[in-house]
Amino acid sequence: MQLNQYVWMIPTLPCLASILVGFGFLSFKSATRSLRLVYAFINVSMLTLAMLFSLIIFYKQATGDTADCYLWPWIVTDVLSIEIGYLVDPLSSIMLVLVTSVGVLVMIYSHGYMLHDQGYVRFFGYLSLFTASMLGLVLSPNLIQVYIFWELVGMCSYLLIGFWFTRPSGAEACQKAFITNRIGDFGLFLGILGLYTITGSFDFVIITERLQQLLVNELINIPLLTICLFLFFMGPIAKSAQFPLHVWLPDAMEGPTPISALIHAATMVAAGIFLVARILPVFQQIPLMMDIVAWIGGFTAFLGATIALAQRDLKRGLAYSTMSQLGYMMLGLGIGSYKAALFHLITHAYSKALLFLGSGSVIHSMEPIVGYNPNRSQDMGYMGGLRKYMPITGITFFIGTLSLCGIPPFACFWSKDEILSDTWAKFPILGWIALFTAGLTSFYMFRMYLLTFEGKFRATEKMRSMDMINSIKNYTSKNDQDMYPHESSFSMIFPLIVLAIPTTLIGLLGAPSLPNGVPGSDFLSSFFHIIHHHTYEDINLTQNYWLEFIVESYPSVSVASIGALFAFYLYGPNCSSKRSLIEEMDPEPTGSLSIFVKIIYRWSLNRAYIDKIYNTIFVSATRSFAGFISLVDEWVIDGAINTTGLLTLLSGESTKYSEGGRVTSYIFGLAFVIFILPIVFSILHLISV
Repeated sequence: MQLNQYVWMIPTLPCLASILVGFGFLSFKSATRSLRLVYAFINVSMLTLAMLFSLIIFYKQATGDTADCYLWPWIVTDVLSIEIGYLVDPLSSIMLVLVTSVGVLVMIYSHGYMLHDQGYVRFFGYLSLFTASMLGLVLSPNLIQVYIFWELVGMCSYLLIGFWFTRPSGAEACQKAFITNRIGDFGLFLGILGLYTITGSFDFVIITERLQQLLVNELINIPLLTICLFLFFMGPIAKSAQFPLHVWLPDAMEGPTPISALIHAATMVAAGIFLVARILPVFQQIPLMMDIVAWIGGFTAFLGATIALAQRDLKRGLAYSTMSQLGYMMLGLGIGSYKAALFHLITHAYSKALLFLGSGSVIHSMEPIVGYNPNRSQDMGYMGGLRKYMPITGITFFIGTLSLCGIPPFACFWSKDEILSDTWAKFPILGWIALFTAGLTSFYMFRMYLLTFEGKFRATEKMRSMDMINSIKNYTSKNDQDMYPHESSFSMIFPLIVLAIPTTLIGLLGAPSLPNGVPGSDFLSSFFHIIHHHTYEDINLTQNYWLEFIVESYPSVSVASIGALFAFYLYGPNCSSKRSLIEEMDPEPTGSLSIFVKIIYRWSLNRAYIDKIYNTIFVSATRSFAGFISLVDEWVIDGAINTTGLLTLLSGESTKYSEGGRVTSYIFGLAFVIFILPIVFSILHLISV
């Protein structure tokens, strides 16, 4: 039996779970709400089966199984033939494992996080549909099917970001995400049509081959092709939160934390990176397009890191961290470092899922203390010292922090270091930018960890100073012990422990081979070698390769260490500015650096002023233009019509009173006009001459 023939079951299983939940919720709402655990079990078990199936497919691909593509006719006419099906190759197989494994852990976590929410069942229905849409996107063999699932992913993100739609901020956030992604998706749609016009196909392989032939024979307009590819690239720019369509990502934090973890780790933002990786052979034929991808990725990485420097909201800080790391991945793809970019997608997914679920554990514990208000429960100014009360959450969050900072031997070190090394070889300027960004990453990540888990717990003192402690006690407990956080439930802690394992160890797959032949990067290189064999040259590993590797990775590790030490100096438990940190959370510099630090601080809190610029140029300008058009419509267009009607009415009324019904009067008037008017005109003409 050919196992690949049944890969269609992987997205079908979570889709069936979503349909079952939706049918039960709409038909038997009361009964469904009382069977929350049953519906959670159905969703988790269905996705677990899909994950096991994905692991088998991945193992077969990793051990040398051939790539398979299964197609069935869908729309067939005399001039058009569109097929649907699925593609099984190394790229899709590893993405299947990533999406299903993170999705299962997020679902388990969601049971504890959303247990008391009225929308518990609806959330699981959305979550399964979201996962199924991403799995369908991963398996798509052509651009038409990609676009269908691309839009489904966008729709599900809209529903989940605005899950708490009764909050004005949640409703605005989902609309912002939807509109921003529609801009990118419109460009993607035009790009797909452009590629079809040029090549006559939607299939990835056929598009690549025909473009190669057209370029070799000089039968194609290269500027036109570049425009089509840039329009196509607009879709990944929006989905993967690249500048300038990144503005939706931090506002997506208005959704429940489990969906924030899924969006920022393995689904929506990963979709853009995946699509660029899938279409990369086409981009590689236009060097200018590769440079555009690289520079947008490098600038996005730097911009996200600078904005994250002084964020007070824990989830928003992690969101800008995601934006920065996605920039690293796009940079890797732009310089042709295919393996490093995809490897960073994998390592970052597990690390960021761990960090987001850890932040959710913190928020879940803070809410009974500071109130169910995101402005306080997610504000790091109310936190501090949580490792004492939440040791498992604190330790796992620290592991995720070390990984994201690029500290060896944790996961992100191996992938990020390879991107930095390849960037230095291709674009030294981007290499400097990426290296400096690595130092900023280490600084803001350790800042978040230290303000959240180390030092003194600040919430109780802040609440007392705000005279709010009594109102909070009314719906918690009369015991002062309840005014301190506690560790989350097992269903929330278990995914953190499991995610800490790949966050710590999975990066070793990218380690260079040991002298005695123990497999390291040989496995990963050969695995991705199947996808783009023309991208890499074989490396002859020697006995001294490990020494060379350590020397090459020294700059990135040093910069990351400097950033961490600087953060510890400013935000550590014994820092010199401890008092101001407890009150205002950030130090108050003095001397010549004070102006520079304040500029950075305002830059970060104002999101690099990009949102304000967009509001001024697009929102306010659009409203002003709409108001102007409304005035023109009301006073010019409607005014002309209304004036015509009014004149007709007045002329009719006035004529009515002047008519007597005498024929002699009418003849006199007619004669007067015929004879008098020519005389008048003649006199006027003589005067003018």
